Amino acid sequence: MSSDSCQSLLRAIADRTCTVGVIGLGYVGLPLIDAFTQAGFKCVGFDVDPSKVKSLLGGKSYIKHIDDSKIAAWIEKKLFDATDDMGRLSEPDVLLICVPTPLDEARDPDLKYVVGTCQAIAKTLRAGQLVVLESTTYPTTTRDVMVPILEQAGLSAGSDFFVAYSPEREDPGNPDFSAAGIPKVVGAINEDSQACAAALYESAVAGVVPVSNCEVAEAAKVLENIYRAVNIALVNELKVLFDEMGIDVWEVVNAAKTKPFGFQAFYPGPGLGGHCIPIDPFYLSWLARKQGCNARFIELAGEVNRSMPAYVVSRTSEFLNEFRKPVNGSKICLLGVAYKKDVDDPRESPSFELMELLLEQGAELTYSDPHVPHLPSMRHYDLPEMHSQTLTPEFLASQDAVLIATDHTAFDYEQIVRHSALVVDTRNATAAVKSHRERIRKC
Repeated sequence: MSSDSCQSLLRAIADRTCTVGVIGLGYVGLPLIDAFTQAGFKCVGFDVDPSKVKSLLGGKSYIKHIDDSKIAAWIEKKLFDATDDMGRLSEPDVLLICVPTPLDEARDPDLKYVVGTCQAIAKTLRAGQLVVLESTTYPTTTRDVMVPILEQAGLSAGSDFFVAYSPEREDPGNPDFSAAGIPKVVGAINEDSQACAAALYESAVAGVVPVSNCEVAEAAKVLENIYRAVNIALVNELKVLFDEMGIDVWEVVNAAKTKPFGFQAFYPGPGLGGHCIPIDPFYLSWLARKQGCNARFIELAGEVNRSMPAYVVSRTSEFLNEFRKPVNGSKICLLGVAYKKDVDDPRESPSFELMELLLEQGAELTYSDPHVPHLPSMRHYDLPEMHSQTLTPEFLASQDAVLIATDHTAFDYEQIVRHSALVVDTRNATAAVKSHRERIRKC
């Protein structure tokens, strides 16, 4: 039988009187707030960046797919507040943790943001609260890392307060799937925690997939991303092989995907980007090493995918040599610094490594990205301050090479090819361009 605290929280969820706190107001946190406010819940957003809090309280969004009108609607309905005061973490009945889980310099899991958040929660944790981790991590994090920190409040997890794991499944820029429209996997440390977490998400999203514990939910998220990383590595490796053979890998994949069963198309690129695929597989390979196992597929996929920026730069050098030009001193404009098409999210974008490698070889580098007007500072890259360039005919003609790293729809590829001397296409973005194809080199 459920505890009184569990029953009380279940009633509050059912009648929408519970308040949902979201910690981390980024590409995962804001869509979650949108889903819960749409379902009638009051939300409090927490972030250590006061500029984000100020922006949101002023009705302004800093994420492309959460526009200003959504923020204004939350505030107008009195369903939203934002703060950088972690002393208010006791106010919500539910706390959803959506903080980064990067890798450290040794490519091992770096849980400092999760640990710091749990330490902040422990200072104000009260009986009856539900704490859910949404950040991608390795199996056992919720039970072995989070729970001991939270219990420093003097309360017992699973009886005094509740703990669960439900991995984020955001796909920025995909109009077909919002946070509310994507089923949520939910696993918890015990039955009461599971009941509360499942009831919460059932109230706001398209469906809940309950699993037996938080470890299964953590492993499911990592599997989703490893599946993509391994298959992308496969086509990246084939791209290198087919380049040597004079075979167009894009044509090969497009032919193969006509098979109505047993094949799913994955596409090559200049490297992996985003907050999940370049990072999450290494969480499991790190855990495998701790267990005395060797996750060979994961490690090999990582090696292949990490090698792609260097491969692209090497091929660009070869293409420039056709025009008797070295990379050193050549004017090269990189198109797209967001990690994927039509988004403003630069996290882990391979474009930053491409830029760093080209600068090391002496290129006179510029970039253009309609979604990223200013080059953001990144943890692992030391790049100069740069601003997006407008792709005028005169500007394109002044470049020795244009390197397509992200295939934004906003780019006019016909114009780009028409006015450029050399176009290095890593995304098959120029497939539909009819004229001047002799200037295009696929990579």
